[in-house]
Amino acid sequence: MKEFVITKNDAGQRLDRFVAKAVPLLPSSLAQKYIRIKRIKVNGKGSKRDYKLVADDVVQMYVNDEFFYAPNEENAYLKISDPALDIVYEDENILLINKPAGTLCHSDSGFDYASIISRVQAYLQKSGEWRPRDENSFTPALCNRIDRNTSGIVIAAKNAETLRIMNEKLKNQEIDRYYIAVVHGVPVPPNARLEGYIFKDAVKNRVYVTKNSQPGAKTAIMEYRTLKSTSKNTPQESSLSLLECRLITGRTHQIRAQLADIGYPILGDGKYGNGRLDKMYGETKQALCSYKLTFNLKTDAGMLSYLNEKTFELPEIVFENKYFSKTI
Repeated sequence: MKEFVITKNDAGQRLDRFVAKAVPLLPSSLAQKYIRIKRIKVNGKGSKRDYKLVADDVVQMYVNDEFFYAPNEENAYLKISDPALDIVYEDENILLINKPAGTLCHSDSGFDYASIISRVQAYLQKSGEWRPRDENSFTPALCNRIDRNTSGIVIAAKNAETLRIMNEKLKNQEIDRYYIAVVHGVPVPPNARLEGYIFKDAVKNRVYVTKNSQPGAKTAIMEYRTLKSTSKNTPQESSLSLLECRLITGRTHQIRAQLADIGYPILGDGKYGNGRLDKMYGETKQALCSYKLTFNLKTDAGMLSYLNEKTFELPEIVFENKYFSKTI
């Protein structure tokens, strides 16, 4: 239990609003419940949430200590009352989540209550599969990540051994990752393997594609095949093509940058795309989705061997349905 003596600076606030500031990680729904069932009291008595605090009031809170900590990436899950995950597949070791466009996998600065990793941790903590107080060091973690405005499948590990094996398999290219993209133009050739190098400008958060190796550059390999193309609706618009892309390496912004480099930028890509054409279509997020995973385990996978040759695929891709009839 913690007590707070209300000062002149705190006076005049509603009780529930004071609680939100004093206990930053406590979900608002839980705070309202605690006020209602008198786990949060004023001057030793139950109070209504809209009670206006006055100087020298004493607020008693019977709330677990962890809710009083300063918010950060490691404890942001405590704030989440409804993880709202779109689960593609789950077993005792892994979670496959369909990440919506516009959501971060990890916080890009400080912490983000809505990031996928925070939601995963909240989900597993609420289900009882992860008990933070019983763990010395492990927290559920993502094995891969995709850009904020890219949608699709993200792998989460429920235990340390799964995380180790998954990281190894991704590094050794034993998990085939397939993306669907809508691009401006009709690729020539329709199917190809792109090989080059990518180097990142961390200040601009942008990558650049080069055909020759240089200091700091990493090998970037992907394959694409054209599934369908449309004709121009007006002279001002572009033709659109639906591509399936298979990542061989997994570099930052790789698909976006490599397709733009060969002249077929992804629809809606504000960083590497064609803003004039995107505006005509009204797209503000790149039409790119990590839609399928196939476990192609060539070496021993230990406790995850049961995943070998399994494929997991999203049943629907919104932007595909918008611009093309179902193809795959």
